[in-house]
Amino acid sequence: MYAEKSVVRVHRDLKIHTTLYPNPRTSETVILVNGSLATSASFNQSVRYLQPLFNVVLFDQPYQGQSRQYNPAMAMIDKQDEALILLDLIDLFRADHVLAFSWGGVATLLALAQRPERIRSAVISSFSPVLNPAMQGYLDCAQQSLATCDRQAIGKLINETIGEHLPSLFKRCNFRHVSSLEEFEYAQMLLHVRQVRELDSAQYMSCVGNVKVPLLFVNGEWDHYTSPADARQFSKLAPQSEFATIAHTGHFLEMEHKTALQDVQGAVEGFLLRGRSVAGHARLAMAG
Repeated sequence: MYAEKSVVRVHRDLKIHTTLYPNPRTSETVILVNGSLATSASFNQSVRYLQPLFNVVLFDQPYQGQSRQYNPAMAMIDKQDEALILLDLIDLFRADHVLAFSWGGVATLLALAQRPERIRSAVISSFSPVLNPAMQGYLDCAQQSLATCDRQAIGKLINETIGEHLPSLFKRCNFRHVSSLEEFEYAQMLLHVRQVRELDSAQYMSCVGNVKVPLLFVNGEWDHYTSPADARQFSKLAPQSEFATIAHTGHFLEMEHKTALQDVQGAVEGFLLRGRSVAGHARLAMAG
């Protein structure tokens, strides 16, 4: 699949490695926001079904993946910084839609609360507005392992908790990736964990009421950490929210099995394409 790679300057003069998968048959663009400890490579399966319909943009945070080498002396950044980075990338690539996974949902909702002019809809998967007991327990262990930079413990923790339903091959890849990160990346994740835990859900999700575009929340039926029931609390906060529950699936959704991939694809495509149809009708009405 053809890709255009570039390094762009954004908020605080940070350098971001981006990958654009162009689609010459459309002018619409979706930008993908990965979760903690992950890189843009985690969206490989998403790109395969999105690129035939949209231009697709991937990026690594300045402290991760292919961006890390371009920011050797950077200070740590918080979720507000990540939201400002996303807003810059939305403007630069003229993105129409956002798709975020897990903790990427925090920066995405903070960015959408600023009401970027071009964004028409967003999909946020494996995320909820509350830290339930299962997530609190996971964060307790994560905070301890990150603080001591215990690589083996971090890799094992993810596979035994949020990654419990991943196939064995994915678990091996996940462990190899997570246990081989730089100390700076663990310190950055520890900052994010502490930031989220210091804020109660009412505080750090208060921005959601300012989001005016349609939102689709996608959660796995077996996900104890960001459960479908917890995600539905967004209906009280977001004026235009919809929900999809993926059966027989945990936190990592389409990575867990083929049927989950098909179900996620159906939910995401149906939602984004419906938004395209509504926008098209609006343009025709204005032209008339």
